[in-house]
Amino acid sequence: MFYRPEDGHGLPHNPFNAIVTPRPIGWISSRAPDGTNNLAPYSFFNAVAYFPPQVMFASTGSKPDQDGTKDSVANIAATGVFCVNIVEYSMRDAMNVTSGGTAKEVDEFDAAGLSPVECETIACARVQDAPAALECRLTRIIDLPGKSNRLVLGEVVGVHMRDDCIRDGRFDVTTFSPLTRLGYRDYSHITDIFEIVRPDD
Repeated sequence: MFYRPEDGHGLPHNPFNAIVTPRPIGWISSRAPDGTNNLAPYSFFNAVAYFPPQVMFASTGSKPDQDGTKDSVANIAATGVFCVNIVEYSMRDAMNVTSGGTAKEVDEFDAAGLSPVECETIACARVQDAPAALECRLTRIIDLPGKSNRLVLGEVVGVHMRDDCIRDGRFDVTTFSPLTRLGYRDYSHITDIFEIVRPDD
């Protein structure tokens, strides 16, 4: 099968997200200028550079109360900071609660029953029990083609790792099973890993 996205795929559901999988989930915490905490998951998320460490996430929708974007992007544009919380399998239900399109006055930490804790280097909250969290300073927001598509880039200025996730000097993802996004309404989680040595190593 071949299709041009501009012509449509002819299938019951869009296959694009199912093709680009699995995707890590960036559970983005931010704070509005009035002090309201916000927490929302984004599966268009990844690390993009080592030195300095940098991450990105893309927001692809909007809310009526945020003038053509979502709470996360609006907050980050106003404050210049955000935190990426890593989602473990056991937090999947709380993550799902925070994916709803609630009013900007709603604190998703409260709605999901999560404990916020202050970051060390930025004025933002993070998820207290997350396996890891990356404190970030905004470097740029890029408007992408299409309505309300925005790419957010940030430099990581602080890194939190839960002590029980460090084994033999490595951050071991099998200790918490990262939740990953697939297509449609599907998710998965990582339980097994294997090593491949590159030819030039």
